Amino acid sequence: MTANILIADDDPIQRRLLTEMIRRSGYQPEAVEGGAAALERLTAPGLPKIDLLVLDLVMPDLDGMAVLERIAKDGIAVPVIVQTSNGSIETVISAMRAGAGDFVVKPVGLERLQVSIKNALQLSAMAGEIRHISKRNSGALTFRDLATRSPDMERVIRLGERVAKSAIPVLLEGESGVGKEVVARAIQGAGERRGRPFVTVNCGAIPPNLIESILFGHEKGAFTGATERHIGKFVEAHGGTLFLDEVGELPLDAQVKLLRAIQEGEVDPVGGRKSVKVDIRLISATNKNLIEAVKQGNFREDLYYRLNVFPIGIPPLRRRREDIPDLARRFLARFAAEEGRPIRAIAAEAVALLQSFDWPGNVRQLENAVFRAVVLCDGPELTVADFPQIAAHVEGFDVRIPPIVSAPLPPEPQQEIVHVAVSDPNAMTLLDGSGDVRKLDEIEGETIKFAINHYRGQMSKVARKLGIGRSTLYRKLKDLGMAEDDILEVTGEVAGESWLSDGPGHAA
Repeated sequence: MTANILIADDDPIQRRLLTEMIRRSGYQPEAVEGGAAALERLTAPGLPKIDLLVLDLVMPDLDGMAVLERIAKDGIAVPVIVQTSNGSIETVISAMRAGAGDFVVKPVGLERLQVSIKNALQLSAMAGEIRHISKRNSGALTFRDLATRSPDMERVIRLGERVAKSAIPVLLEGESGVGKEVVARAIQGAGERRGRPFVTVNCGAIPPNLIESILFGHEKGAFTGATERHIGKFVEAHGGTLFLDEVGELPLDAQVKLLRAIQEGEVDPVGGRKSVKVDIRLISATNKNLIEAVKQGNFREDLYYRLNVFPIGIPPLRRRREDIPDLARRFLARFAAEEGRPIRAIAAEAVALLQSFDWPGNVRQLENAVFRAVVLCDGPELTVADFPQIAAHVEGFDVRIPPIVSAPLPPEPQQEIVHVAVSDPNAMTLLDGSGDVRKLDEIEGETIKFAINHYRGQMSKVARKLGIGRSTLYRKLKDLGMAEDDILEVTGEVAGESWLSDGPGHAA
């Protein structure tokens, strides 16, 4: 499903013309006869979300300026393009001050309308992404910021809004990348702990020997390397929310200590003399079937029932394909701004491609795919050609990248070719003159001579680099019949200082 565009115009001919142009541009048009009907449609529950309003300024019942004022007053987040037969500067300025994002003069051409729509949707997506990031960082993200068109996600939002008002433990279940942390932040933002600390712990990324210290803290000198006091994640989240991501990855011994901390509302820092009281809202998340882990003995049953008080299952992206266009536009707006690329939109065919893919990596994979497409794109909008890896897995969207064909080089003049064999002076041959493999003691002796020469007769270092003891090295030298004079000859030393100071019976 692509963007839904609402047309508000009292002229039936203009409504038909705009409807056809918007449909030809790859969007889903919907038309109403006046301003009052437009406001009613924008606020109607249970109907598809309107992504853009094309609003006539002159209408009999409620004109465009009055509609803009009501939209601003009621906080309706929808971009607006106004259209008028009067293109005066005063009219344009008045509409822009009232909240319009762009304007067109009747009769508008197809190309001008397409540019205006793309710009409006891009600005709307950018504003939504900035608002989302800002609220996320301040702990004020709510479920209103998780706009969705999916019935499955609307159920998640309804459950989240109910549970946000209480302190009941929540377990978020879903595949990796579906957005469990975003839902957890919305639960906090919609509850009494809004704006307070939100501390995330990825339980699968903590080394087993550091779990207790990271969760519950430690005192200075409690163990080797504890050079300063650490308060731990539980204390860090005091007064706010502790989000235990991938909680099913915790080892069993850590599960016991976590269970006590949840039951008692206090933690025991490593090396501490007394317990520390904590007040937290606990939200856990897992991509595993925890009840199966309990049956297999990999997860404590008592901890499972402590965490699984209010479970919420988050559907994978393939079950909420209606959300893909909005998500893709938001990611495009962010990455285009970060990369400094003038990309305004995603082509309708590309949106259809993204909605046809199953997304095993869910929202995280979609985000990375859009990022890659922004880097690849050379035009003003993303097309199917910018998603070659996705198109290769969807029937009917195969993208063939033409091979690079270079101009033929002119024929070179005939020259005599001389082959020069270059050999490494340090290379060791394993075959003798007759083509047979050399004896092992010959190869070993040659290796030892090379090592002594390479390390300038430092026998301790020679033995260490060869991986043998010094006594073993001297025994092999004796077996090979290499005396002190031979060593001095190999190293090229006149006085043999390193040999004399390193040999058996001498000080090392």
